[in-house]
Amino acid sequence: MEGKPWTSAETEVLVRSMMRAPSVHNTQPWLLEVAPGELRVRERAEPALPHHRTPHGRDRAASCGAAVANLELATRTLGRAAEIGFLPDEREPDLVARIDVGAEAAATHAELRRYGAITRRASHREPFEGVAVPAPVVRKLVDAGGAPGVEARLVRPGREVAVVARLLHYAAERFRSDSGYQRELSLWTIREEGSHRHGAGLPASRVPAGSVPWAGLVRRSTELPDTAELEERLAGETLLVFVTTDDARLDHVRAGYAMERAWLAAVDLGLAAAVLTQPLHLEPVRSALCEDLGLTGFPQALLRIGYAAEADPLSPRRAMQEVLHESPETTVRPSGR
Repeated sequence: MEGKPWTSAETEVLVRSMMRAPSVHNTQPWLLEVAPGELRVRERAEPALPHHRTPHGRDRAASCGAAVANLELATRTLGRAAEIGFLPDEREPDLVARIDVGAEAAATHAELRRYGAITRRASHREPFEGVAVPAPVVRKLVDAGGAPGVEARLVRPGREVAVVARLLHYAAERFRSDSGYQRELSLWTIREEGSHRHGAGLPASRVPAGSVPWAGLVRRSTELPDTAELEERLAGETLLVFVTTDDARLDHVRAGYAMERAWLAAVDLGLAAAVLTQPLHLEPVRSALCEDLGLTGFPQALLRIGYAAEADPLSPRRAMQEVLHESPETTVRPSGR
């Protein structure tokens, strides 16, 4: 049975939810196709990040997975059942997910709250307040970050935090001297909102000069703290590592989906967060993280969580018409307003 067509107002809700998802260098590498009873998320062919291109496009796939998490919440908030199929058709490699939209079904209170967190979520690129996140709250975040094939695993205080500090310091030194990384970071840093040729990017004001590990972005001018200081900083935060059972494209998409669910749960609970993936591009870092933390799978991302003194400014977003992809099956019914 064919699903009910989407009104223009409903379509705007769906598109705007995707637009607020986190993405590598704020590239927003996704497109949405809307059809009766179905939503499809595709990965954009452009823009590309040659120096950040990991095997299977790991970060871009995870970014699209995060967008799917937001889209699912928007669908549920509109009172529709939603069933996600990741990478549903191998003949269409750019098709990241298909959401089959079912009958009317009221959203839960938790879904409504996390949908409300979408517009407040932003990357926290500054220190946290140093107030420990209570253990019951951490357990809620771990539960929220679980998904098929994905585990949200707490980095335990003490030895494990020391391991992460050592690896982040090593990665920062590598990236600070990497000319290719530095050129690409400069390319994607915008001086004024909306000035980037792709309509996205990182505002210069949002990249602190001394950003390790807070922003996860390292310039040549970044002053790196020594490992002991870095360990002390990280000890005042809550760190989750997202681990997948395999390391294929499906796992990368699922990791992004799980990470965004945990992030929105954190925002709903009054916390701020930021994701780190760049250090995991270095194979020695990824391997050491697996071995030293005793991980039983592949680490895909680290999520820093804590309390912030003030709300973080939102990053610029693409125009809605750049996100909604008009396919032959796209149907939007006028809202009557």
